[in-house]
Amino acid sequence: MAERFGGKYSPQGASQGSPRPAAAAEVRPRGLWRATVLFLTAFLFLFPAFGDDPGDMLLGLAAGGLIVLAAWLTREGLKAEAAYQSRKLARRPALPRKLLGAVLTGAALVVGGAIADQGLVYPVLYALVGAGLHLGAFGLDPMADKGMEGIDAFQTGRVAHAVEEGEKHLAAMQDAILRAKDRALERRVEQFAGAARGLFRTIETDPGDLTAARKYMSVYLMGARDATVKFADHYAQTRDAGARADYEALLTDLETTFAQKTTAFLSNNRTDLDVEIAVLRDRLKLDH
Repeated sequence: MAERFGGKYSPQGASQGSPRPAAAAEVRPRGLWRATVLFLTAFLFLFPAFGDDPGDMLLGLAAGGLIVLAAWLTREGLKAEAAYQSRKLARRPALPRKLLGAVLTGAALVVGGAIADQGLVYPVLYALVGAGLHLGAFGLDPMADKGMEGIDAFQTGRVAHAVEEGEKHLAAMQDAILRAKDRALERRVEQFAGAARGLFRTIETDPGDLTAARKYMSVYLMGARDATVKFADHYAQTRDAGARADYEALLTDLETTFAQKTTAFLSNNRTDLDVEIAVLRDRLKLDH
């Protein structure tokens, strides 16, 4: 790898005497095992369907398919809720996935109940009970924006969008490092993601110069993501200890700069930020 920058405005220079940024705790989705149980109940309709006449077989397959779709939507809704809870500023999910999961669960029970040919009343009762149990087990989706009361809607919308973009880059990093098949590296990237989320929380509390913040986050996280993708592919094939050490050093350097960046964003110190962005961009190019 290329030689690192040194000096006041380099990531390594900034690390001297600078405290590590506090990692933001990521809220884990709760109840994912319940969504797995819901998915498994689809087989109660799918397996018996193949022993019935064609009409009942179609109904059984439809009921099982609706349960599978309901379980998938519910799982995604739990993940979206966890992301919502971990942020100080958040927009409500555009699609209420858990609510749709409850509706689809009820629809599956209507279709499944029709197989028994007991009229319309019992399938409807099955649907109501099933949807009610789903809501009791998983709850409703967040139905209101969070932390945006009395604040300029345009500005908070830009902040929320910037954080969403940052989360996508972090998710791509965490997905890419799985290819390295190294649990220690996965934990290291998770630590890095926690430090990045610490900056997200700072921007949400006080956006400061949001344009500069978004510019820095874009360079910082896109560079880290690209470096992770290239490293993971290389390391999976070679198990190169030197490349691993360089990659971990790069994460440490980038992670440390966040401590100073949070202060710079809050103080609107554009001169230092522009210099840091330029140096960081060059650093990432050289390390690639």
